[in-house]
Amino acid sequence: MRIISYNVNGIRSAVKKGFTDWLRSDPADVVCLQEIKANKEDVPVQEINEAGYDVYSFSAQKKGYSGVAVLTKIKPDNVVYGNGYEQSDFEGRVIRLDFGEVTLINAYFPSGTSGEERQTYKFKWLVEFFDFINELRKQRPNLIICGDYNICHQAIDIHDPKGNKNSSGFLPEERAWMDKLFENGYVDSFRHFNKEPHQYSWWSNFAKARENNKGWRIDYINVTEPLRVSLTQAKILPHIVHSDHCPVFLELETQAS
Repeated sequence: MRIISYNVNGIRSAVKKGFTDWLRSDPADVVCLQEIKANKEDVPVQEINEAGYDVYSFSAQKKGYSGVAVLTKIKPDNVVYGNGYEQSDFEGRVIRLDFGEVTLINAYFPSGTSGEERQTYKFKWLVEFFDFINELRKQRPNLIICGDYNICHQAIDIHDPKGNKNSSGFLPEERAWMDKLFENGYVDSFRHFNKEPHQYSWWSNFAKARENNKGWRIDYINVTEPLRVSLTQAKILPHIVHSDHCPVFLELETQAS
């Protein structure tokens, strides 16, 4: 099973930049998108279908904001829209698909960069999401949690850790949440294979940040511990350019393959 997680920063914008042409190249079996910024009726379903994928999307109530989608060549057994928390569901942040014994969660974590109010909500959302996945794994122990986490875990994951020590996305409390995640039976699939620095998934649009690789690794595909033995490869795809993010990729052996 080949999985991609990708914040497209507006699916309609990404399509104009060749996104569906890229889909036709068969980059993965399942492509998890965040920040689609489109109502369900505005998602270009026909073009995506023609590229070989079925589409399951969960949009925010606010137009042109947030939203997640899963494009898949593998038929899911079950789809759940939202995680049951009112504001998170209002903002279209979580979608779940079950494939056999494996459950895929695609999540767009809130950003706190716009101010204190959103940072406060981000902390609240992190608590709720942690409770959600821990409760879910009691019944569904094989979880894959894809998404734009909007958090760099360690200094190795950000180009300027000292300069960003007080920046949303690299705050001590956010990093501690990631510590707690990985200490509680979740696996950073990329770091399972790759310990090298300077590997990022998002770059600012300013000061030639992407050209100079001054980025942040804030996009993850994490799995629960029972799936660790199934991991076969993980990588970041910085050469794919439809967004200020790039795709992250995981391959694992599962019964859903």
